[in-house]
Amino acid sequence: MHLANRLVTLALAVLIGATAIPSLAQTDSGWKKSSPATDRYSGSDAGNKTPFAGAAADAAAPITPVQTTPLAGAPAPVEPGITRARVSKGSGALPNDQGQVWREYDIRPYTMRVTTTARPEQAIVDWILRETGYEAWHSEPVGLLSANHDVLRVYHTPEMQAVVADIVDRFVNSAASAYAFTLRVATVRNPNWRAKALPLMTPLPVQTPGVQGWLLAKENARLLIADLSRRTDYREYNSSQQLVSNGQSIVISTMRPRSYIRGATVTPVAWPGYQPEMGTIEEGFSLEFSPLLALDLAAADAVVKLRLNQVEKMVPVKLDLPTTVAPNQRVQIDVPQMTMSNLHERFRWPTDRVLLLSMGVVATPGPSKDNPISDAVTDAMPMLKTPPRADALLFVESAGVVAPSPEPPTARAATLPQQSFQGRY
Repeated sequence: MHLANRLVTLALAVLIGATAIPSLAQTDSGWKKSSPATDRYSGSDAGNKTPFAGAAADAAAPITPVQTTPLAGAPAPVEPGITRARVSKGSGALPNDQGQVWREYDIRPYTMRVTTTARPEQAIVDWILRETGYEAWHSEPVGLLSANHDVLRVYHTPEMQAVVADIVDRFVNSAASAYAFTLRVATVRNPNWRAKALPLMTPLPVQTPGVQGWLLAKENARLLIADLSRRTDYREYNSSQQLVSNGQSIVISTMRPRSYIRGATVTPVAWPGYQPEMGTIEEGFSLEFSPLLALDLAAADAVVKLRLNQVEKMVPVKLDLPTTVAPNQRVQIDVPQMTMSNLHERFRWPTDRVLLLSMGVVATPGPSKDNPISDAVTDAMPMLKTPPRADALLFVESAGVVAPSPEPPTARAATLPQQSFQGRY
């Protein structure tokens, strides 16, 4: 009888405890009180409490943590408590503590005539960021820069608005809409061409180490190109008739993939016990050119981004991958030995001059021409065979106003005289 009373008393205690103990949920940071879903961005939840008032409410009814006995060798429990950023709705208005103003620029005169890209307005945004710097839009004072196909929206100080207006005017200027530039990418094996051409060139300051720049009169540039063309070690990599319109960009690339075995993965269940891991390297050159004329058309700015990659050789490495069938198995992989050169700089020069840039003696941007005499010597003596090197040159010239190509005449369709076969067929 006493035993039955004790069991009834214990059952009642369990029921009372189940209603008094709050529900607990286990998370990665420990046990905590379960609560309704909250929205930290709207500042409300199912219990009409903000996320910032919840801490005070929970403090009024502290929860006794569940005591657990750690197992031997188990990692230490993670300390509970995750700190989150405070989120508020703010004042609901853009700050103008430094006199920021809102302006909307009509960029349709530029975007309507550009049909070579899906988002021509991105070129305007890129040039604004180059001129003003990225930090000006992500720090104090508060600023905003947004564009679509029709409108450029800017929120910033009047001084910054003046800089933006100058860039936009250079894009929408109708007098510069027909202007274009020509590019010529070439290499010369021996840089001694400078000895004869030096009196024709005016040095231009360049920030990139190893790169030199000059300005030439257009007549002198033609003389220099004609003299270089007579050399056997001179080579061009693009068409000199290729035009780049003002405010637009072009990418000239000779990059080509080169595959090699860069590693091996052990596969005991498949023959021959390993799986080769293939790698790919892009070899060649990539040139990105973005010009922009000044408002008076007397000068031009251009961003030149040139990347040169060349694989000098593949260094072989032997890996030991023994298997039950081939205990002495060895696998060869390759480690590329590469040469890279990069140029990413902005230049300004008068449009009546030619800009000439030299990357110095670097890896050739493309495969070298076959020379039977030199190839026979290097094949006989491999230690004399070295990767090709050359002086990489870039000529940039303003072609002026380029007349649009005339529209083809309307084609006249030939017609046959109406015939009647009177239902014969």
